[in-house]
Amino acid sequence: MRQTDSLVEKAIERILELSADVQIKRRATRNGSSAFREFSAVIAAYGDALEVLTTLQQQDEYCSSLGLLGSLGSSREPRATL
Repeated sequence: MRQTDSLVEKAIERILELSADVQIKRRATRNGSSAFREFSAVIAAYGDALEVLTTLQQQDEYCSSLGLLGSLGSSREPRATL
């Protein structure tokens, strides 16, 4: 497992934990209250972050399965411009 995978997986796990905690708190609040709306916004933001991280994870898996990861790294070297 590469270090990038490990970091992405850890971030996904942590966001899922945080989201679950907020969902529990939201269930304990009155529907329609300002706290309920704030918790809903936080849950939606966690969902957006998860979408980005899972897309990154999928792209990384796709590139590594094709062997493109090494070639992408070498293409990032500075090049002389004329």
